[in-house]
Amino acid sequence: MRTVLVIDDNPAVAEAMKLLFGLYDIRTLAASTPERGLELVASERVDLVIADMNFSADTTSGDEGVALFRALRAEQPDLPVILLTAWTHLEAAVQLVKAGAADYIGKPWDNDKLLATVENLLELSEATRERRALHEAQRRRRARLAAEHDLRNLVFASDAMERAVELACRVARADARVLITGPNGAGKERIAEIVHANSAHRDGPFVAINCGAIPAELIEAELFGAEAGAYTGATRARAGRFELADGGTLFLDEIGELPLAGQVKLLRVLETGQFEMLGSSKTRTTRVRVVSATNADLGALIRESRFREDLYYRLNVIEIPVPPLTERRADILPLALHFLGAAWRLTEEAEAALLAHDWPGNVRELRNSIERAKLLGREGEVTAADLNLPAAHRAAPEAQRRAADPGSGRSDSPGRAEAEEPSRELIEASLRESGGNISRAAQSLGLSRQALYRRMERFNLRP
Repeated sequence: MRTVLVIDDNPAVAEAMKLLFGLYDIRTLAASTPERGLELVASERVDLVIADMNFSADTTSGDEGVALFRALRAEQPDLPVILLTAWTHLEAAVQLVKAGAADYIGKPWDNDKLLATVENLLELSEATRERRALHEAQRRRRARLAAEHDLRNLVFASDAMERAVELACRVARADARVLITGPNGAGKERIAEIVHANSAHRDGPFVAINCGAIPAELIEAELFGAEAGAYTGATRARAGRFELADGGTLFLDEIGELPLAGQVKLLRVLETGQFEMLGSSKTRTTRVRVVSATNADLGALIRESRFREDLYYRLNVIEIPVPPLTERRADILPLALHFLGAAWRLTEEAEAALLAHDWPGNVRELRNSIERAKLLGREGEVTAADLNLPAAHRAAPEAQRRAADPGSGRSDSPGRAEAEEPSRELIEASLRESGGNISRAAQSLGLSRQALYRRMERFNLRP
């Protein structure tokens, strides 16, 4: 049951609120002193606190309310607190709201306005409680994942990347061939390293080859090795990647770029474990786990007869998709701070610029941007100007929205926050229409209560 704690030295205040809230299935607890209020917060499930600003006789400074608010904040930082105050204590209440109080209500109060504020804050409190529970479950899950597996110091915070990492750890011990899909720079090789580090081949070598970076006429020699004289310039025998990776893992990056001739030879090795070096008739045997990756649509390549369907099914026993960075925005700041290092810091504007950018080059682009910004930054600080990202001019409003919803995509109107900065007249009208209720006025303006208070202070406005 939803529970409100009323902390007031006047028993009539708590009794009146208990009668009002009881009509709406809201449980009300009462405390006549700050000390008793703090005891109830520690021992009971409390969703909202309504606290007076003064408790001692003939005291009007509000200092006791300030001390109580700070103690509540120390005990439960996310617990919403409504302040009960007379208008003479408005300035103290406004300062506490800026410090994080949910709202303030003057005595005597309007029941309808009080009830509306309480209902809204109870909904917010429930959502916060659920979010906190989800975060705690996520923290425990990731701690268990890191304790049970070697994650190769991978930095991530998004659910999407967690799913990819968890799947990599699950399939690692199965010794099945894995195909990792995703765009360039998203971290496919890091996932391949996690598969290797948690497999039965972890004590063997991890050998990587980019199939798209090797000329077609040399790919066979790169994969299987070549005897001296096998081709022009081969003055001595050289081992291929399959031989070098024996007993370990061979990572075939950009497998979609492998020429058809190389695909035929690769298919035979996967089926039999046997191969011949270029220029040799001697059959060799290898015990290698093959993990491949691609940013291409292999299905389309198969339809165009550019990739063998039988090889596709040999490689793709398990597929691990790695999403682009723009779809796992919760990873952006942790990765940026990791690349930045402990000796550097990001300004708020720089963080907002990072969150607003779409990162078409994914993690690789982010790393390069941070390295470039460190060359331009001063005194251990990186600013938005140092990052020089295209979206920097709209970073702040966009980043705020994305921080509230990390899984969301781009805004349809990125400049909306600047274009619709409320004027003094609009703020005054909203306050009049809401009857001076800050929460309702802020909601109608599309602002937080703290943002509305800042603008009221700028325009010297009072409810």
